[in-house]
Amino acid sequence: MEKTEKKTRLRSGFTTGACAAAAAKAACLMLVCRDYEAESVEIPFPDGARHRFSVHASEVTRRDGSSDPVCARASVIKDAGDDPDVTNGAEIMAEVRAAGDSASCGAGECGIRLVGGKGVGKVTRPGLPVPPGRPAINPGPAAMIESAVSEALAACDKRPGGLEVIISVKDGERLAEKTLNRRLGIVGGISILGTTGIVKPVSAKAWTDTIEVSMSVARAAGLGEIVLSTGRTSERRVQEFLGIPEEGLVMMGDYLGYSLRAARRHGFHKVHLAGMWAKVLKAALGIPQTHVRNGALEVRDALELLVRLGLPRSQAEILGDSNTAREIYERLAGAGRKEIIRAVCQEARRFAVKESGLDVVVYLVTSESGIVLVV
Repeated sequence: MEKTEKKTRLRSGFTTGACAAAAAKAACLMLVCRDYEAESVEIPFPDGARHRFSVHASEVTRRDGSSDPVCARASVIKDAGDDPDVTNGAEIMAEVRAAGDSASCGAGECGIRLVGGKGVGKVTRPGLPVPPGRPAINPGPAAMIESAVSEALAACDKRPGGLEVIISVKDGERLAEKTLNRRLGIVGGISILGTTGIVKPVSAKAWTDTIEVSMSVARAAGLGEIVLSTGRTSERRVQEFLGIPEEGLVMMGDYLGYSLRAARRHGFHKVHLAGMWAKVLKAALGIPQTHVRNGALEVRDALELLVRLGLPRSQAEILGDSNTAREIYERLAGAGRKEIIRAVCQEARRFAVKESGLDVVVYLVTSESGIVLVV
């Protein structure tokens, strides 16, 4: 009997913005609805759907000798589904209290003052969706929080106005160290993100959004050229070599073609493309998405490229039993075929220029030796 393999469908989860909105609604209900106990809350999403969240912890503070609440706090544990998100399992907290006056939260005119508490970063550089000096709570999540709080007020027959909503993240400062926030000019904690409220596992959009924001920050800093890198090692080596400011570093991961086109769209005039051999070889082969699941490197195709670039076929056939791109590189270098390695980098540069329409310099980096070639 034949065995059939079932593909496991990856589970979606919720953004920090959605969790903040749920926590805010729970806290608001406890503040304005007398004796309300929040065990779970349902909130609206931008697409019209509704989702329910369990309340992890809640607390009401009352005036001495009075039953009137001064403020209420609630928290939600973020479930990012099967996405490898650094904030998965984080406790997202909201405190709601009466404000001294009505203040717009930036998403509408509901009279809500939205404040970043402990563990939520502050924006310090231009180029982000939020201006410098404001908490790193993006417009999409701000709108979700406003809608959720407005529902809570409506449920208790209260008119909107004069509320302060403080969003915090437990251990947010520590979590932020695992993100690119500091480079983007967000200090002191994580960002409250999410345009849809839903986290899709291993999402390409998460990467491309980060690329777009990084480029916006670079342009806002007045930079006309950037470093596109496939990883931290190649990025660090090229930054040291060029002395380029941190704002000019864009981690593109495997999104080579997308990043090159985005660089042109953002108005840069020069790209410094940093990568290790396997990624550079894929660029030379014209593979725009360099992750193995999207552009698997076929040794046969790589060897045909080497022959086209001048390597005798007899020598290419000897390389045919190579298991990895790294092995091909090591054997070429060991045989003294530096001109073939250079030709591959030049081919990668031609592809990058074609995709971006910009001036491109390619830097071949190895873990052991740093930059080994500049083309």
